Amino acid sequence: MSQLQNDRFLRALLREPVDRTPVWIMRQAGRYLPEYREVRAQAGSFMDLCRNAELACEVTMQPLRRFDLDAAILFSDILTVPDAMGLGLYFEPGEGPRFERPLRDTAAINALPVPDVATSLRYVTDAVSRIRRELNGTVPLIGFSGSPWTLATYMVEGASSKDFRHIKALAYDQPALLEQLLDKTARAVIDYLNAQVEAGAQALMIFDTWGGALAHDAYERFSLAFARQVIDGLVRERDGRRIPVVFFTKGGGLWLERIADCGADGLGIDWTLSLTEARRRVGGRVALQGNLDPSVLYASPEVIHREVGRVLAEFGHGSGHVFNLGHGVHPQIPPDHVAAMVEAVHALSPRYHD
Repeated sequence: MSQLQNDRFLRALLREPVDRTPVWIMRQAGRYLPEYREVRAQAGSFMDLCRNAELACEVTMQPLRRFDLDAAILFSDILTVPDAMGLGLYFEPGEGPRFERPLRDTAAINALPVPDVATSLRYVTDAVSRIRRELNGTVPLIGFSGSPWTLATYMVEGASSKDFRHIKALAYDQPALLEQLLDKTARAVIDYLNAQVEAGAQALMIFDTWGGALAHDAYERFSLAFARQVIDGLVRERDGRRIPVVFFTKGGGLWLERIADCGADGLGIDWTLSLTEARRRVGGRVALQGNLDPSVLYASPEVIHREVGRVLAEFGHGSGHVFNLGHGVHPQIPPDHVAAMVEAVHALSPRYHD
């Protein structure tokens, strides 16, 4: 593999000095880009796009051709793991992901297999290898997975949910059974992420999208404990270099101090929490990633510039900050507004690293 030319992202996650704050965007390859929409139409379906290593590589590279970003992220979906466990993932137009066989009873959970990543998820590791070759050492490649809790939520609900009634009923009625499901899912996620590292991923991100839906005492038991199990099982060094891990619980600001002890190198922060407060509360134990409200990108370039400056100022001087949105970029955002954000980070962040 080629020597890495731009390692700002990796160094910032390890709180090492950088010349400017690195920037990438959650969901940076996606529907807001017209070139992505063309490839998506060519693929036939979203999962056909994910399963085609050549096309997954192409859409991963598209935002890097438009914007001067400091990292690429594998194009895939968090639900590939439950799909490999036999639940029958499909996408309903306008309604998002669904499973043909959601887990609604003890027998289904007991019968759930831990997948053989080398076979059932080979298309993902093939894409990782291809993307690394295509990047040719320009920027690092991020691999990712959903957290065990978030994956289990989809697996039990069968789709996105507003009230989480099936998974929460399981949590309160049969907590040991839910923990059995979470343990199986955690083992699958460990295998999956380590396979991505083996194929060439240089950093890993764990998306705990639904962790913030849990009650205060339930978050530790059903989300954080199993995220910690995953992180403890990951390969953290390859080719003589640390593989940083970022853990992101959307809506997790309430538990920030506990999350900071989960073993991750960096924490994703959503837009509901000031980076000044987040930095004070974690006390330099971990790097922080975030946290511009994605809706700022609907505003004018002048407002975007101002809001980028505010986020940078909230973190303040020193390394340990990766600039990002507080969640994924919205499909309706104009690409020029994303460019304005990236350019503002380039222009305004060097003063915080002198």
